[in-house]
Amino acid sequence: MTDHSPTPAENVAPENTAVRVALWRALHVVADAPPHVFEDEIGLQLVAPDADWQSRPDMSPFTKPFRASILARARFVEDLVAEQAERGVGQYVILGAGLDTFAQRRPQSAARLDVFEIDQPGPQAWKRQRLNELGLGVPAFLKLVPVDFEVSDAWFERLAAAGFDAAQPAVFASTGVSMYLTREAILATLRQIATLAPGSTLVMSFMLPIEMLDADMRIGVERAAAGARASGTPFISFFMPEDMLALAREAGFREVRHVSAATLAERYFAGRSDGLRPPNNSEELLVAST
Repeated sequence: MTDHSPTPAENVAPENTAVRVALWRALHVVADAPPHVFEDEIGLQLVAPDADWQSRPDMSPFTKPFRASILARARFVEDLVAEQAERGVGQYVILGAGLDTFAQRRPQSAARLDVFEIDQPGPQAWKRQRLNELGLGVPAFLKLVPVDFEVSDAWFERLAAAGFDAAQPAVFASTGVSMYLTREAILATLRQIATLAPGSTLVMSFMLPIEMLDADMRIGVERAAAGARASGTPFISFFMPEDMLALAREAGFREVRHVSAATLAERYFAGRSDGLRPPNNSEELLVAST
């Protein structure tokens, strides 16, 4: 297997947000009754937290709706990837991959694809090391593509160097990222992906303005925003659905649609008796096709 890393990167532990997502995904399997919307305990193995990790403040019952939102978007993305793979799409690109474990959890499905994980060099080197320590390794179909977004916007060049074929359709996923980017940076990413082969699809999550949230959920997002600001990665961009759709059309996508949190709740959480459900008007999805 060819390693496409431009230079060896120093291991840097993943950001708190990536760890929280991995633990929320694991907590669903551990603490919530079946049927499980999404099953991922490999992220927990990667993080290897203290034994009392379920007692962390961000694992409390208060965060349950936000955990549901994370589960919903993850399930939607992987359902979309499976659907597109059935149509013959052979490339899957994860922008800001963090502790994503698709390649490890679903190796038979992933082996039918070229899977590209784009992330910051330090955390990606950390993840590579943990995969090796766990005996999982990095299979030939998985390409880890390090991109330092703070000093370079050449992510697409790095992706091409790793073997991505721009002449063939692909699925791109960008979840939990857009709120940290400027409108200009988001538009640049949309424009780049909109130039790709017909039949390509992007799913991107975006945050609605905080004042749109239900009152009982607003304090949780305000806390998250304050925490992000304190850690030096503030929330920058919020969009109404019609604004995000307009931005995608401006970028050149042929078809665009909005998938609301309410739609995800109905699709994946209907009939549950434990109250697990993503909050309305929170993190929503753009699905755009070339």
